[in-house]
Amino acid sequence: MGEFILHDKAVQNRLKERKLLTQEDFDQIKTNEDLINCLERRGRNIEKILFNIEYEEQLRKLQAELVKLQSWIVKEKKRVAVIFEGRDAAGKGGSIKRFAEHLNPRAMRVVALSKPTDKEMKQWYFRRYIRVLPEAGEIVFFDRSWYNRAVVEPVMGFCDEDQYQRFMRQVPEYEHMLYEDGVHVIKFWFSITKNEQMRRFSSRNANPLKQWKLSPVDQKGQELWDKYTYYKEQMFSRTHNSFSPWIIVKTNVKKTARLESMRYVLSQFEYDGKEEADTHVLPDPNVVMRFHRSIYNVE
Repeated sequence: MGEFILHDKAVQNRLKERKLLTQEDFDQIKTNEDLINCLERRGRNIEKILFNIEYEEQLRKLQAELVKLQSWIVKEKKRVAVIFEGRDAAGKGGSIKRFAEHLNPRAMRVVALSKPTDKEMKQWYFRRYIRVLPEAGEIVFFDRSWYNRAVVEPVMGFCDEDQYQRFMRQVPEYEHMLYEDGVHVIKFWFSITKNEQMRRFSSRNANPLKQWKLSPVDQKGQELWDKYTYYKEQMFSRTHNSFSPWIIVKTNVKKTARLESMRYVLSQFEYDGKEEADTHVLPDPNVVMRFHRSIYNVE
């Protein structure tokens, strides 16, 4: 660790903010070894502390880049749609929250549509999504999207086989029309393991502030894991293409998924001030990758 801990003011401030150490502690600490011993005496995990501090620092820097990106989108009147898909508890909502946290709400929206109304059930499936596509100079984050019909609906029996097959035929054409019209669509699939999903379900159930996130659909996620896998693989195989690729974010670590998905979005645009970024804006290829048909272990 060298001189990193003692001489990094950001690290010191974070430790104080988290009330892990006081100024009096720092006055008595002379070496990194002293610092580590002090934290260990208090039962603190130094690796976890450093990871969280680095995460918060990188998050702050990447969010600053997203603000710059949004300004450029507004100026250039770009239309950007970022889709977050994945199994239940994959971390979609938490990632969107960090993406949107410091953006100008006048040029940004989060879309999380509820189940279709009786009227919408009788309309063309894509119609209700067309209504919420980004306007010029706007970025829209979709917490689930039209791809509900590719995975969740057939797994849970919310659509019939004809509706499913019609959707799978139409969605590449629909997305190609968006592409030709200049709408930038980024499609993320957040990939976690079965054990990690169960751990997150248990954590939600034990936390009264998060129990609202558990729905009957969520609770069947483990029971129907293999069925989800089948329809997910069908979706990748039939809707991944050069103009609208699937981007896999493969990690069980929520914080890593957030940072690397931000980096991917930033990497897709040559926005003003990008070259002056105070952090790297290219994603880790071991975490973020395009789907390829040779990939069989995407969860």
